[in-house]
Amino acid sequence: MVPPIPLTRREALEAWSGFASRIPAYAQSRNAINEGHGNVSRLGAAIRFRLITEDEIITETLAGHSFPIAEKWIQEVCWRRYWKGWLEKRPQVWSNWRLQVAKLQHGLPPETLARIDAVAAGRSGVACMDHIARELIETGYLHNHARMWWASFWIHVERLPWELGANFFFRHLLDADPASNTLSWRWVAGLQTPGKTYLVRLSNIRKYAPQLLRGNEARSGRLADDAVTACCVEPTPVPIPQALSPCDTSLPLTTGRIGLWLHPDDLTPEVGPLADLRPVSAAACISDRVYHEIYQLSARRMASLRTMLRDGLTRTAAHYDCPALALEQDDPVAGLCDWAKEQQLSGIVALTPMVGPIHDMLGRLRRELASMGILLTLIRRPSDEVAFSFASAGFFPFWQKMSSHLRQLLPP
Repeated sequence: MVPPIPLTRREALEAWSGFASRIPAYAQSRNAINEGHGNVSRLGAAIRFRLITEDEIITETLAGHSFPIAEKWIQEVCWRRYWKGWLEKRPQVWSNWRLQVAKLQHGLPPETLARIDAVAAGRSGVACMDHIARELIETGYLHNHARMWWASFWIHVERLPWELGANFFFRHLLDADPASNTLSWRWVAGLQTPGKTYLVRLSNIRKYAPQLLRGNEARSGRLADDAVTACCVEPTPVPIPQALSPCDTSLPLTTGRIGLWLHPDDLTPEVGPLADLRPVSAAACISDRVYHEIYQLSARRMASLRTMLRDGLTRTAAHYDCPALALEQDDPVAGLCDWAKEQQLSGIVALTPMVGPIHDMLGRLRRELASMGILLTLIRRPSDEVAFSFASAGFFPFWQKMSSHLRQLLPP
């Protein structure tokens, strides 16, 4: 039986505690897709929404294991942070993807849209790929190897637009992250590292997930190693990295009535730079309209977001000893402004949202709060500031700097 994906901080801490002892075997076992997925942590959603932070995981990992033994595990934890830092410096990649999704959904021929729907529903006719699609829809989870295989199948075998495949994952994966999801699909397509594509191979599936193969599919077919060739995806220029948007990394001197805004990009404000904040009220806006109508998230993904937000609000109320409200409004900006007015706030403090849906509404939120005389202060975790500063090029230059930084934090 596959254990449920952790969607509260308590569940995440318990899952992490249970997985920590397997770290020495992680490098050798992580690629296999096993029943129950016991060889991987399945903490993706907990880390993406920060029910548990990367800092906590890395610190506890290095307290129990040497760096060489734990390096592959720590490296995988840092991939998500690398993608975030890369996108923070190139936010137009996110906005261009969203625009292209809308354009394709309304501009492709009916027969192409029908094939897209069939493949996404698990009716492509390639049994192992259909199994993966149905597993995603039914569970909200896929092993990383399965994600790469299926993305490659969508792009290089079915010859379908990568943007709509990425949108399918974004709608269903419980750990869907604007940076990791968008940029990983770009990488499979050959756009993230120009000219370097990822091609699904039957031999690779046979090695790591033989249980997915049935009958003739195990010997030949559309996934045969010599049958899959790279689709020529129209190249797009990789933007020149911009400077990170300015944010504080520690609490500023604040006076008056301060509110804490809790959002899905970071749901553990009680750990880190906001731990000593003294808010009079906290709030999170849960907008079904935004997530359902604009992003078309699945019911399972919507339910998981609500579970995580309510867990964050419960912990926030306990830690800060203040009311923590779930604002049920279609317009999240209007909801937050109404909350600020009702609470007579002079300022709102939040951990900095990453490039993605929450970040997209910051401009309007700042303007409307400013018109009410309310200052919005965003605090970036200091460790994010460091990690993001390393994410200017590829992952391995990033990892060279990041691993050196982490080694310096080890006790002598």
